[in-house]
Amino acid sequence: MSKVIPTIFYKELEQELSVITQYWELNAVDSENGGFVGQRDHYNNLVVNANKGIILNSRILWSFSAIANYSENFNLVPMLERSYTYLKDNFRDKRYGGVYWELDFKGQPVNKKKQVYAQAFTIYSLSEYYLYSKNEEAKKWAISLFELIEKYALDKQKGGYIEAFQEDWSPINDMRLSNKDKNASKTMNTHLHVLEAYTTLYKIYPEVRLKAALENLVELFLEKFLNSDYNFELFFDDDWNLQSDIISFGHDIEALWLIIEAAKVTGNQELLKQTEAVAIPIADSFLAKAYIKGKGVLNEEDRLSGEVDTDRHWWPQAEAMVGLFYAYKLSKNNKYANALLDIWEFTTEHIIDHKNGEWFFRVDENYIPYKNENKLGMWKCPYHNSRACIVLLKSQL
Repeated sequence: MSKVIPTIFYKELEQELSVITQYWELNAVDSENGGFVGQRDHYNNLVVNANKGIILNSRILWSFSAIANYSENFNLVPMLERSYTYLKDNFRDKRYGGVYWELDFKGQPVNKKKQVYAQAFTIYSLSEYYLYSKNEEAKKWAISLFELIEKYALDKQKGGYIEAFQEDWSPINDMRLSNKDKNASKTMNTHLHVLEAYTTLYKIYPEVRLKAALENLVELFLEKFLNSDYNFELFFDDDWNLQSDIISFGHDIEALWLIIEAAKVTGNQELLKQTEAVAIPIADSFLAKAYIKGKGVLNEEDRLSGEVDTDRHWWPQAEAMVGLFYAYKLSKNNKYANALLDIWEFTTEHIIDHKNGEWFFRVDENYIPYKNENKLGMWKCPYHNSRACIVLLKSQL
């Protein structure tokens, strides 16, 4: 164990992982309509009859599977079975394959588009679930989703993956993941989560074609997405023409460690060296632009206007801790460990909601929470914060 990172830090993470788990066990289950509720507001009040999104539901399965794989101290089988069964029975498109984007509160599809981001998260969750359950049906489903992405989304001429499709996998005009995103055909965000999904799938399905796809994804991050300032570009068209000047600090630091893990699982030592070589410059760029000592991690910057979004969202704080830990492991430079610990202190003081549970979606530059944001919702889930706890706790084992 590192002398720089004290034992109390890991004890606090262990406690927080337990609190996160309990929150979702107590507040997420939809005992009336099946599966999980679609939304709880800032005050943790249930939003009645809210729609249910695939991102929340797939991330619940991933989170509880990962927690179960980390520790036997949690009895999570009922949550795992509820989550897996609901995904299979309600989100799975039995006609065209893949998963729907959104259901109504009763579990009927209301948005059947095939967002590749969603297919990737389902692969990620099913693969992690298989590691715990050894459920062969889940493994086969994950493999079938990989095959669908490679068949329909892979741009075989120009490289990369197309963002979204209609229900039947035909082209779609509006490819946006959310209203805040650009309508771009190739995005860093989707490629990042295809990469993490394929990384976990490869652990249970070490097939040649999957390895090649994973290596190709790592190379795309090094050659297409990473710029000379060691930020990752976000939005491109079919021909890889840049479509945005936005830097997402959370995605930068998250990608740092995910591309290392992807290269590592392939066994490609040259690729691993390349990802590790860029890790420190990425971390240094992040510390210079996104991190303020004692004040957490900023959200994003528009390079064209110079405008900085100073809100502190919950998930970049979590990803920053992991990414900076990887930088510390590689460099043994204490500045990364010190920043990690400082971000954790900021998170415990300003991001974790000690009154109503879970983490605030975001706080402003004065650390005042946005009361119009969800505590649980389409995008608010236990994935980033539970994963950060797990990855960092496993590092001390």
